Amino acid sequence: MAKVLIPLVDGFEEVEAVTSIDLLRRAGVKVVTAGVGTTNPVGSHGIAVEADVPLEEAARAQYDAIVLPGGPGTPKLRESEILTGMLQDYAGRGKLIAAICAAPSVLADLGLLAGRRATCFPAVEEKMTGATLSHEPVVVDGSFITSRGAGTAVPFALKVAEHLVGAETANKVSHSIVYT
Repeated sequence: MAKVLIPLVDGFEEVEAVTSIDLLRRAGVKVVTAGVGTTNPVGSHGIAVEADVPLEEAARAQYDAIVLPGGPGTPKLRESEILTGMLQDYAGRGKLIAAICAAPSVLADLGLLAGRRATCFPAVEEKMTGATLSHEPVVVDGSFITSRGAGTAVPFALKVAEHLVGAETANKVSHSIVYT
């Protein structure tokens, strides 16, 4: 069974996080949510969630992918030395890293998107140093998947599922929610 880490900070974008968690679990992926700086992060629209574990504990395990939701709390992802170390390690090993909305800017800031195609929320495009920007809803380049924002959360999560468990399973999930 594929296993994914989704770090959550205060100010995360609820639609992006919960859509990714839900659709990946529907696809049979084990999703671990990890609180960064808190075990009860509150989203950008006041929706509180309880993370499965603190990031410090989550970092002791291995995952097939890391999925970063965006939102105004995104800078807190970049401030976490544990998370940035994991991202650099996973990128170096070619493991899947997916980021939506403002979160691709964290990857760009770490130099992980240099020379790669990527997309992000329009307001953070200037922070995408080194990336070749696209305005497609979801962009795949090697082991990186990026997406534009809350409105693209479903195709983003389905693309992550496709990479982890295959197109057939992702299509079943898509049909089960009447997306396609």
